Amino acid sequence: MPQVCLYPKDVAQLTGTGYDAGKRLLQRIRTKLRKPARAYVSVAEFCDYTRLPEAEVAAALNRG
Repeated sequence: MPQVCLYPKDVAQLTGTGYDAGKRLLQRIRTKLRKPARAYVSVAEFCDYTRLPEAEVAAALNRG
């Protein structure tokens, strides 16, 4: 089953940054979308925010 939600570790791996930077990016996405602090961020929401192709992100997540 494909991964739907992103965690800081996933964001760090996708962007080539550290875990803390992944947490900050997810929090910026939640703030922009007016979500609660602990709400999940979907792959689609992440891709809309970062302008990364959803197919490539999904492929990278489901490889490892």
